[in-house]
Amino acid sequence: MLKKTNIICITALIMSTAVYAQKKSLTSYVNPFIGSEEHGHVFVGANVPFGAVQLGPSQIGRSWDKFNGWDWCSGYNYLSQEILGFTHTHLSGTGIGDLNDIMIVPANGTVQLYPMKFNKPETGYGSLFSKKSEVCHPGYYAVHLDKYNVDAKLTATERVGIHQYHYNKADNAHLLIDLGFSMNWDRPVKTFIKKVNDSTYTGYRFSKGWASDQRLYFALRTSQPIIKSAFYADSILQQSQQVEGLHSKVALFFDAAKNPDLTVKVALSPVSEENALANMKTEAASGSFSKYRQQADRAWEKILSKIIISDKSDRNKEIFYTALFHMYYGPTLFNDANGDYRGTDKKVYQRAPFRNLTTMSIWDIYRGWSPFMTIVQPDLIKDVVKSMLAIHQQQGRLPVWPLVGSETDCMVGNPAIIILADAFGKGLIEEAQKEEVYQAMKHTATRDSMGLQYLNKLTYIPSDKMHESVAWAMEYAIADAGIAKVARLLGKQDDAVYFTKRSQLYKLYFDRATGFFNGRLADGSFKHPLDPVYSKPETSDFTEGNAWQYLFFVPQDVHSLVTLLGGETSFKKRLDNLFAMSSRQHESAAPDISGLIGQYAHGNEPSHHITYLYNYIGQPSRTAELIREVMEKFYTTKPDGLSGNEDVGQMSAWYAFSALGMYAVNPLEGKYVFGSPLFESAKINLCNQKTFEISSVNNSIQNKYIQKVELNGKPYPDTYILHKDVLKGGKLVFYMGAEPGVVYGKSTEARP
Repeated sequence: MLKKTNIICITALIMSTAVYAQKKSLTSYVNPFIGSEEHGHVFVGANVPFGAVQLGPSQIGRSWDKFNGWDWCSGYNYLSQEILGFTHTHLSGTGIGDLNDIMIVPANGTVQLYPMKFNKPETGYGSLFSKKSEVCHPGYYAVHLDKYNVDAKLTATERVGIHQYHYNKADNAHLLIDLGFSMNWDRPVKTFIKKVNDSTYTGYRFSKGWASDQRLYFALRTSQPIIKSAFYADSILQQSQQVEGLHSKVALFFDAAKNPDLTVKVALSPVSEENALANMKTEAASGSFSKYRQQADRAWEKILSKIIISDKSDRNKEIFYTALFHMYYGPTLFNDANGDYRGTDKKVYQRAPFRNLTTMSIWDIYRGWSPFMTIVQPDLIKDVVKSMLAIHQQQGRLPVWPLVGSETDCMVGNPAIIILADAFGKGLIEEAQKEEVYQAMKHTATRDSMGLQYLNKLTYIPSDKMHESVAWAMEYAIADAGIAKVARLLGKQDDAVYFTKRSQLYKLYFDRATGFFNGRLADGSFKHPLDPVYSKPETSDFTEGNAWQYLFFVPQDVHSLVTLLGGETSFKKRLDNLFAMSSRQHESAAPDISGLIGQYAHGNEPSHHITYLYNYIGQPSRTAELIREVMEKFYTTKPDGLSGNEDVGQMSAWYAFSALGMYAVNPLEGKYVFGSPLFESAKINLCNQKTFEISSVNNSIQNKYIQKVELNGKPYPDTYILHKDVLKGGKLVFYMGAEPGVVYGKSTEARP
């Protein structure tokens, strides 16, 4: 029998351990290197949630990579062993590369003006580094540059990148600023830098790439005086520093022997050098590097704490909080501290009363990321709406993939309409904006281009008139269902009828001879023969996918799709075949088709809802099995822990949603379909000051099947929950077991 004093000690120890566990920061679970190898393409460096600055290392894109450097789209890949320098803008998880603007190299020795060649430090600027010296946490990055013997540390505010360098070698110590540096698709067209005083420089970098006309202004300030500046253009030292558009590089020399520590602040602006200086004054006028690092960490801790997870597995927490972390990279801020920004029409808009946003991978994020954010960050979605409306006013149509003041027109369909329709249905559109939003949607959807000229006449898009016609049409169908929904909400009955008809046009592509959606020629015939596994970018009838993956791409009308495929028994057979068949791909297939289970491709977004479709035919146990398989196979704690492009948050959004036990199969209806919750409990801190708690009883690796559900202590018959019920707050309880629930999900009325 234990003595009383021992019991007290043990109790105190348990309480102390519990308090310690509670105090462990959420940022400590984040592993920014997840997804930085292979096809994840995530940004690694220092930033704050949705910040304009993503300050981090840029490397050499590998020409020996079979996709010609594709896995360096962010500028970084965990495989690399060199760092050229540090740039202030990056993309995260995209399949096209751009940015990597304003290169800074903390160097010594002879000034080298051009980047080193692969693995040969003596051939140019840049350095090898050891992975042991590389550290990355939310809002912080550090590494030792072997060639220069410099310790580099980075952090950031929303619009200012902050560098701290310690020079262990004071041989001709300098900073090289290379405005001409570019990688991936980007190329500079006009650059300039000038000296303001002995510690301040301003300039700009205009470039052309994926963003066809990027204009970036900056202001740079050092913590100690620059004793000499050398300006370069085309390797020639220029005597004058006032010739506009001439200087692409400058070397800034300082006395490292006297003071080996140098802090550098770089503020960005899409508008002007003056605004860049004002951004620096607003966000980083004074204070130590550690102050800004702590400030960045607090910003991340605050936003991650919107969801508090309780679970025995630190591995699961690491993957989950890293997923949230990646989801908060973008969209990125694109106006100055005073509200000014540059529109897609290249005009300057002053004092905007909203946070203008860019870097919106809309085709990807409408599926899961945007519905998730309507729960945890509704104010962000409101700014997304306002940013989209502004772009519509500037370019005459809603955006497709807006990037730093340019429309890239990347991907297919009208994805912005889907996000707007979802926001409309969830009450996130201001009353004064509702008609404007609707007209923007309708106007964008009835243009006489990009295949819409056929849909306007309620007919199909001929595949011999437009490549990837089936993918375009099926994406348009989802957007048209969104317009029809909003039209009904506004009492516009004629429009509702018309766009409902358009949303059903996907059926015109169903080829009963093959059993797949197929391209149709202008004469009405289907393209034969059809190889349902064949896919080739910009040549076949599908976008980053094949006929198998697009067979189930009707998230807005699942029940009609079930009927089209012959009923529930036939539908289940086709789904089973999708997951059981060979994963073989043709050589022509896009690398995006990855993360394969059969022909299900989790590495690309058109497949993301498919695992949940078994719920619609009374087979939720199969959904549970597949969701657990996907989470285990395709989300890990390793650098290659993502099976495909992160795509500015969508790959992680699928995990974050699914780990909570649900997913937005139809991104238009405000309904979240149940799957298989991963955690013991999760508390969502809603913006209306309420909390929504999710718990799972008897959950484990084996106990992955939902047996029954309770909401606020009462039996809950449905296999989904409505968005409006989540926002009411309350407690959702899943009871789990090792065998499929006998009753759960079988009732037709309970299905989505």
